[in-house]
Amino acid sequence: MSIDDVLARIDADLPAATTRLMDLLRIPSISTDPAFKGDCDRAADWLVADLQTIGIDAIKRDTTGHPMVVGHIDGPSGSDGPHLLFYGHYDVQPVDPLDLWDRDPFDPEIQDTPQGQVIRGRGSSDDKGQLMTFVEACRAWKAVHGELPCKITFFFEGEEESGSPSLVPFMQQNARELTADIALICDTGLFESAVPAITTQLRGLLGEDFTITGPNRDLHSGMYGGIAMNPIRVLTKILAGLHDDNGAVTLPGFYDGVPELTDEIRSQWQGLNFDHAAYLGDVGLKEPAGETGRTPLEMIWSRPTCDVNGIWGGYTGDGFKTVLPSQASAKLSFRLVGTQDPDAIRVAFRSYLEDNLPAGFTVDYLTEKGAPASQMSISDPAFEKARQALTDEWPRPASYIGCGGSIPIAGYFKEILGMDAMLIGFGRDDDQIHSPNEKYNVESFHKGTRSWARILHALTG
Repeated sequence: MSIDDVLARIDADLPAATTRLMDLLRIPSISTDPAFKGDCDRAADWLVADLQTIGIDAIKRDTTGHPMVVGHIDGPSGSDGPHLLFYGHYDVQPVDPLDLWDRDPFDPEIQDTPQGQVIRGRGSSDDKGQLMTFVEACRAWKAVHGELPCKITFFFEGEEESGSPSLVPFMQQNARELTADIALICDTGLFESAVPAITTQLRGLLGEDFTITGPNRDLHSGMYGGIAMNPIRVLTKILAGLHDDNGAVTLPGFYDGVPELTDEIRSQWQGLNFDHAAYLGDVGLKEPAGETGRTPLEMIWSRPTCDVNGIWGGYTGDGFKTVLPSQASAKLSFRLVGTQDPDAIRVAFRSYLEDNLPAGFTVDYLTEKGAPASQMSISDPAFEKARQALTDEWPRPASYIGCGGSIPIAGYFKEILGMDAMLIGFGRDDDQIHSPNEKYNVESFHKGTRSWARILHALTG
């Protein structure tokens, strides 16, 4: 099958494709606010109708929250190509603070900027614009060839921005229907807004929220200072002991399951020429603070972390209240990699904390479930085919990269459906997702659509 004709169709259809995206962006599908429940339903209906126009057997599927959209289409008769599942989400973040928007967030428009034309509006980058790059690639392919090149399942969620409470139960109940050879996820971006990338490593997450209690009430520091142990002093000593002088986490067994980079991945990352000084300089910092001997990209993508996200205790109002507080609290997060076990790390952390409490002190926990890291096996030839397809479309060669954050859906595909995921996206660092004046570059939308067409061709050629 010729890819050139499909690419030409995408180029010619860009104005119509942009109009379709703008129609979807006008629907205020804010999943976290019950006032917009009807709009989330409307967005799901819009997607069902749009998928049906290109011959996909699509339907809205109810959940206890917002609906899923599931669609299926077969490839050519007798095709031995892969079965692909494409995932995206149609819900968007709230728009507050509204007064910081330059225009109505749900009245999108194309704007000229020094960085080129952009589509301005809530959801343009996260994730409606990204979702529609794949749909538009399929539309162009179908228009040129009359059928899609392989079996494809479309799976669109309406609760990603509100914690995905219905996602896991839905996937478990419909595992047979949703299982494919590989999943495709378009909710990531270009590296430094320029390099096409396939994200193959996602860090997991474990949170701890705890309160240490010492005396049974706040104490007068003049009467008890010196003789009574201060819970804040206990807490800060415990937190300080979590790292050694080289930046390594001190918990026993913490690095169990942490892999080293392969030579291939290390070489690709070095080739990205990441400017860590500029990266830190943008936020007013100068020196990397992670493990000694690790490169900056390793610290962000492939090494585990332990960070204090919040700490409080005692009197924090104006002036002074000279007390030894009864309690001190903190919130910690651990970013996990490889096969690190969040449950084992929770046990190790709590043992360390409790072993360092003075006599008579107690600790209470608020527990959240931890999530392990996700690491895709790039030994599957599909990954290298997709990387080459991206390289063919963009000025700079595509790279396998990591992600310092967590994208739970990739882990769910592995855990529940037993399949790896390719995370390929075309967002840019300045897209202002989750913030006022969100945008998606027209080039990202256009070349993203062309990229998916090339990937379909590469995976089925």
